[in-house]
Amino acid sequence: MLTMVSLLLVGGSLGDQFGRRRMFVAGLLAFGATSALCAISPSDEFLVGARALQGIAGALLVPGSLAIVAATFEGPARGKAVGTWTAWTGIATVLGPAGGGALITLISWRAIFWVNLPLIAVTVVLTLRAVQESSDPDAFHGIDWLGILLSAAGLGGPVFALIEQPTHGWSDALVWVPLLAGVTSFALFLLWESRARHPMLDLALFRIRNFSVANLTTLAAYAGLIGGLFFVGLYLQQVAGYSPLEAGLATTPISITLFLLSPRFGRLASGAGPRLPMTAGPIVGGLGLLLMLRVGTDADYPTEVLPAILIFGLGLAATVAPLTATVLDSVAERRVGIASGVNNGVSRVAGLLAIAVLGAVISAHFGASLDADLGPAPLSPAAAHSVSDAKAQPLAIPKTGPLAPAEASRVRTASASASTSAFHLGVLIAGLLMIAGGIASGFGIQDPRRKVDSTSEELA
Repeated sequence: MLTMVSLLLVGGSLGDQFGRRRMFVAGLLAFGATSALCAISPSDEFLVGARALQGIAGALLVPGSLAIVAATFEGPARGKAVGTWTAWTGIATVLGPAGGGALITLISWRAIFWVNLPLIAVTVVLTLRAVQESSDPDAFHGIDWLGILLSAAGLGGPVFALIEQPTHGWSDALVWVPLLAGVTSFALFLLWESRARHPMLDLALFRIRNFSVANLTTLAAYAGLIGGLFFVGLYLQQVAGYSPLEAGLATTPISITLFLLSPRFGRLASGAGPRLPMTAGPIVGGLGLLLMLRVGTDADYPTEVLPAILIFGLGLAATVAPLTATVLDSVAERRVGIASGVNNGVSRVAGLLAIAVLGAVISAHFGASLDADLGPAPLSPAAAHSVSDAKAQPLAIPKTGPLAPAEASRVRTASASASTSAFHLGVLIAGLLMIAGGIASGFGIQDPRRKVDSTSEELA
């Protein structure tokens, strides 16, 4: 994720310059090759390196898929097509944990990488047969190498720092050095792009109101969406005792809702206007996350988890397709690649930042709650070690096998209570972030006029 986020702008820009189909197929082939490397990994270090390379391939693949859809359709048809793209993307995202859990349980963790190869092979054949090449005819056919380096460092550095902060603390050079370097690099990137003759990212795009507001909504809504779902999955497995497969299946209703409703909401956004669904959708999704405050350590699925999942899925279906369609409809067709790269980059940065920041908040809250729940009574050395292990892995019940029964019960009960309290804080923040995204759209998004002047929002 870190390498993909760092290079999404590059992938979108290269597609506009050198051909979206060409970059999409190149991304597919590279993703297949790196998936095979992951599957044959002989060590943890090799796997991490292969995953980093896989992210680079994904940066070519992800914005290209959406840019191809945007270049192929216009008007309400584009909105419906984007909605269909969103539905299948959402289905893959939500079914991934369930499918991955099944493969891990039944075969091996290596199977989650091997399964990519036949899917990629079919997609390459379909793309070469059915997709026409498209690009920006006015694009400068060169590579903004300095922009690439600065954007990669500017996006990657802060995210890496926030991921490592809960483990190492702010004073560790492993945290503050990449954070400072990343912020500085991103500032230099914006300065360079504003002055470069042929910038990778035309900053004038952000003068388009709907483009800017939609990306702001993306930042808030996706932070809540990805952060919320991430911690829901962790809590269900590590505290409520769901298996990986059960935790994945628990969110399957989201996939069904996306599949049924996303094309309709996407067509609505490109036809009647995106303001209503982009306002109501994140607010409803946020309320669904807030319903997770009812979930306790038993996490009864029909009465506690499912109602929250259904409301969250409805809000998500009303949000994602109109959001994406608005970003693409607000720019000229020749710039849909970079617009897709920007929006995909914002959504993934939002998710990574949410997981990192919420992780730090949850970790701190869990540690404080655990100490409070344990009370002042002293612990044996073995129990103190178990508590220390628990603090290193919030939202989990520590192993208490070596402890005396009474002390083991005390540690498990306190850990479950602290985990539930920390989880509730996490989903509260995630829900409020989604609601904030809906409020931003309500005040900022403008519906198109009935008689649209095709040049009204074009850039010179």
